[in-house]
Amino acid sequence: MMVALILAGGRATRMGGGDKVLLKLAGATVLDEILRRLRPQAATIALSANGDDARFARFGLTILPDPPWGQGPLVGVAAGLAWAASIGAATLLTVPGDTPFIPMDLADRLGGAPAWAESAGAVHPLVAAWPVAVAGRLAEWLQGDGSLRVRDFGHAIGMRTVHFGETPDPFHNINTPADLAQAEKLGISAASTHLGR
Repeated sequence: MMVALILAGGRATRMGGGDKVLLKLAGATVLDEILRRLRPQAATIALSANGDDARFARFGLTILPDPPWGQGPLVGVAAGLAWAASIGAATLLTVPGDTPFIPMDLADRLGGAPAWAESAGAVHPLVAAWPVAVAGRLAEWLQGDGSLRVRDFGHAIGMRTVHFGETPDPFHNINTPADLAQAEKLGISAASTHLGR
């Protein structure tokens, strides 16, 4: 069984703060668009986020706060793997919460875990399929002297790189108001041309 985790723990400082997943996009929110694309690909979905869960209540997701022994996206992955293990999943698909145009067939194209996506000459370490069997190894890595970089742990477990060559880039992410404006244009295009299908 494959389950999915949306990583929404960033502070969005370049956007003026707040939750990037709740930014308005093409008449909905970034999170709505990610879920539209992710739900057909996963048995169930969780959201990695800190703070008051109530702001995400309408989405009906399991909310996973970061463990008390760390911070950063790799810690969010660790929480996701522990959750996936607790419900008997074999694979965890992760996507960042600021990447609304993930392909509708992302999981199939990544293939078996471990694998992460690459596009436009850049690896996207958080667009990845993780074997749940590494949950304990990652927890030990983070509580010891392991690097907090997602790439470093990914390399340690032998991540394969899978190329995505679409235009526009399906992993366009939103870090600045200009990125959001571009995503808005892409979102309108996606609605009319089924980008990623």
